[in-house]
Amino acid sequence: MKKDIILAGVGGQGILTIATIIGDAAAVAGVNLKQAEVHGMSQRGGDVQSNLRLSTEPIHSDLIRQGAADIIISMEPMEALRYLPYLNKQGWVVTSSNPYKNIPNYPDEQAIMEELKALPNTAILPIEDLAKENSMPKSANVFLLGMAAKYIEILTPEQLRESVKRLFASKGEKVVEMNCQAFDLGLNAVK
Repeated sequence: MKKDIILAGVGGQGILTIATIIGDAAAVAGVNLKQAEVHGMSQRGGDVQSNLRLSTEPIHSDLIRQGAADIIISMEPMEALRYLPYLNKQGWVVTSSNPYKNIPNYPDEQAIMEELKALPNTAILPIEDLAKENSMPKSANVFLLGMAAKYIEILTPEQLRESVKRLFASKGEKVVEMNCQAFDLGLNAVK
């Protein structure tokens, strides 16, 4: 079994934290992992993208070719669109509907949403709004990972949740509980 995942967003949104959680879960589960990351022009506000290739068999390249990604997990809707050429025909897009308008000519939000909703397999929620409503604004990225957990398949939602616990353990029990709650909310928010 294999899963090719593209993580996309804007610097500061927690994309690399999602990659770390998935990578940790894969290591603990004994799943092979190759990862490649692209960081934007600046730490905050630039494009951030990561290729994660997970497989029960050996992996020879860390890059995902066009048309081969099984999932695009995006913290930002325009960034999800940017990587659509990499998605396979049965692939899933799991994204926030909240735009991060870091450029003056940000495209029309309604047009972006229409294009995303026209895809066969999408899970789209206003994750930043939902995270704020649940008093966990810094956990929107973990909420998004929870939304994507069912589609990752090579790792179970429970394996990912355990990785969330390990990753945040050094920050204290309160932070661990908040992130586990965010993960569970995301997991239960999709079909």
